[in-house]
Amino acid sequence: AGSRLQHEYVPSAHLSAACTCLAWAPAEVRQPPSKDGPQRKKRKSEVGEVDKQLDILAIGTAVGSILLYSTVKGELQSKLDGGHDSRVNCVRWHQDSCCLYSCSDDKHIVEWNTQTCKVKCKWKGDNSSITCLCISPDGKMLVSAGRTIKLWDLETKEVYRHFTGHATSVSSLMFTTVKPVNESKHFDGITGLYFLSGAIHDRLLSVWYIRSDRKEKNAVMSFTVTDEPTFVDLTVSEVKEEPVKLAVVCRDGQLHLFEHILNGYCKKPLTSNCTIQIATPGNDGDSTPKPVPILAAAFCTDKQSLLLVYGNTLQPIIEKVSLNTSESHVCLVRDIQKVLSLKTDAALSKVKTPVVNLDTKVLVPGIPGHSTAVKTPASGKEKKKNKRKPGETEESIEECLGALDIDVSKVKTPGGLPQTDSFAVLLVQGLESNDAEILNKVLNTRKENIVKNTVARMPIHAVIPLLHELTKRLQGNPYSASVMVRWLKSVFTLHASYLSTVAPMNPQLSLLSRIMESNTVKALLCLSYQDISVGDVHVSPVPQTDCFLFADSSEEEGSDDEMIADKDSDENWDEDEEKEEQSDEQDVTVEKEINGDSDLEPENESEEE
Repeated sequence: AGSRLQHEYVPSAHLSAACTCLAWAPAEVRQPPSKDGPQRKKRKSEVGEVDKQLDILAIGTAVGSILLYSTVKGELQSKLDGGHDSRVNCVRWHQDSCCLYSCSDDKHIVEWNTQTCKVKCKWKGDNSSITCLCISPDGKMLVSAGRTIKLWDLETKEVYRHFTGHATSVSSLMFTTVKPVNESKHFDGITGLYFLSGAIHDRLLSVWYIRSDRKEKNAVMSFTVTDEPTFVDLTVSEVKEEPVKLAVVCRDGQLHLFEHILNGYCKKPLTSNCTIQIATPGNDGDSTPKPVPILAAAFCTDKQSLLLVYGNTLQPIIEKVSLNTSESHVCLVRDIQKVLSLKTDAALSKVKTPVVNLDTKVLVPGIPGHSTAVKTPASGKEKKKNKRKPGETEESIEECLGALDIDVSKVKTPGGLPQTDSFAVLLVQGLESNDAEILNKVLNTRKENIVKNTVARMPIHAVIPLLHELTKRLQGNPYSASVMVRWLKSVFTLHASYLSTVAPMNPQLSLLSRIMESNTVKALLCLSYQDISVGDVHVSPVPQTDCFLFADSSEEEGSDDEMIADKDSDENWDEDEEKEEQSDEQDVTVEKEINGDSDLEPENESEEE
């Protein structure tokens, strides 16, 4: 009545064995004996209550087993194994005995004894998979359907009648009458009854008539709907003049109601007397109503009202609606969002979300750069007041720094000069905050020992950000290469083992290598085209001639210039040798400059750079 979830069962093997079909046991079927041992005797009031309500639920699975679940106890009672080799498509309880019938994709029908949890009988029901079962009102016949429909005698397990069936797999089977229309003849329990069948991807529900002869195999009438039927419910006709009421829920979310007296053959398909749809009211912003799908519908015991299930399958809404078939089309307006919000507000939640101020910054242990232990204030204690009592002295800065877990010896430096460990702290802070001012102050250091000690003292997580920063500076400002190379040299020397273990660093290192090679070539080209004075060595500018000369073999034979070149004097060879020696001295000087191994005095370093 309240559209609330009353019970939920998740089997332990629900991932490998999904639920495929369900069937409630009749109220007369007692619970199977539990394996936990003898149970206490129940009171008379308890026995009466259990017998009246539905308790046992048969659950077919995708692996061929059947689970018997007790909703009263809230636990699994027993498991039926060994009957099917593949997916169970349908399970049906017998009205009188404790037997259970099941069909599967393995083409077999199995009769189970739920007391012993063993197979009572098993026979082949069709040449293809069997998808649906139905037991006759007297309990002596069984209707099975794959695509063709067969009527079985449960005592002999033989086929009593054949019917044409549908072009696709049958999804629903149910008897529509319990007594024959012609009451003058002797009633054998099955002859003269009607039953209904629906199939997937079929918009026609067929009605079949069980005759005494075997000639009639086709449907006597059919009901047409707008889409494939997903849920079918009907009121069984017990009297000759009483019409059969049929409620069909289609895949498109509509509900079709039929009312017809079954009295023989009808050639034309019957249309619905009433169609019910549900839609949301138009909101303020959007005035277009949206359809709400109907999931299922069932007739109440008075046969004059319906239980509608609509919304979504996770949070369905169940509502009782009275039937009004005078109108051919009924559209019910329901505000689903309002109903669901009321349900959510009414439910008590144990999880409370704390109110967090947006301006507050929470520091979590484990983040690089934050090593202070988080101290949670003791509950119930009052906060400390800032006012000091008379006679108390103010805490010194050293004590405050000690409370912040900062080493005072690192802060106190002789002469106020920054030490190597403070440079490492500054470098890490600059890399984390991406502060250009701090990074420039640290990375522009030219002293070799400070660079080495800073790289050695910095934490391991800051090595890769430092390498990215050095690469970026080499790309953006090639003139700072002489300073950046010192840092790169220290990084590769001290942290080579760590960098070799980092797989994503391969493209970064290859990029760095290409940058250094290009900068070296550029420096050599610039030196070759300029007049440079280094100490006492004077290099004259080289004339701009071709760097390379390619001569084809055919040209060598007929070239007069080469004949002249062969006759050059030895003096020309001496001049060329002098030029080569000068260029070699230039290359050695440039290499020393790049590696920082200059032989010059410190005061000439700026001129050299």
